[in-house]
Amino acid sequence: MKQRLLTAAVALPLLVLSIVLPWIVPGYEQAKWLFLLFVAVAIIAGLFEFFRLTKQQELKADASMAYMFSGLFYIAFLFDAPSEAPELLSITLAVFVIVLFISQTFRFQKDFSKMLAGTAVTLIGVLWIAFLGGYLVAIRVGFEYSVVQHLSSKILLYFFLVTMGSDVGAYFIGKRFGKKKLVPKISPNKTWEGLIGGLVLAIGFASVSTLTFFGELPYQISIPLAIVMALVGVGGDLTESAIKRGAGIKDAASILPGHGGLLDRLDSLLFNAPIMFYFSLYYFG
Repeated sequence: MKQRLLTAAVALPLLVLSIVLPWIVPGYEQAKWLFLLFVAVAIIAGLFEFFRLTKQQELKADASMAYMFSGLFYIAFLFDAPSEAPELLSITLAVFVIVLFISQTFRFQKDFSKMLAGTAVTLIGVLWIAFLGGYLVAIRVGFEYSVVQHLSSKILLYFFLVTMGSDVGAYFIGKRFGKKKLVPKISPNKTWEGLIGGLVLAIGFASVSTLTFFGELPYQISIPLAIVMALVGVGGDLTESAIKRGAGIKDAASILPGHGGLLDRLDSLLFNAPIMFYFSLYYFG
């Protein structure tokens, strides 16, 4: 518990700083790059941890191909491809699938029986971590010039407060009051009480966001959105738990003391990133 709190005390201020820095120093173009650097490091580390999990199950992913195309997806999101050039994202995806299958055809010449599994885990790793995670990049660069001042920073701050707040509520309420198991075959420690605690805290942080810095997102919008994100976050958490159980390990890694690996913290964020982006695109666009 102490390690968990200590890690949060160090990491969270840095994350918040990376989000609000363009707000603090408006007009300084380079201010956004601190957050973009965080995302890039998180994607690389997340891919590394994912392929470590798949290796435990003797699934031969093509890591070099994954990192190369993750970089291309990152660049596409950096140019705000989802809203400004959606065809760029589609082209990158199409080229990735084609090149991946051709390359794996040659890679598995000695044993074609493992080709589909190796190709699948490579594809899943890139789509899950780099593609979904790229929407955080799109949020950072895609709303800088909105009529709403500092919109990118406000969206990201709301996003992280709600998703991480939901995780915190589920963890502490579940640990203190949890009795009824949610889905014991997937995650033995998750409880219905924890789920309710996560929803309550997500609603609380959404309300605080509207009250303090995000008045452009009224309560009747921010609270339902927070509920959806909290529930989707649980789905992301359970998905990663199922993968870890398949690999026979508790945490994806031990990079973050008390928290496990970065992938253990990214699971709920990854599923929610495109939801937050497209909501913001249509609501504020």
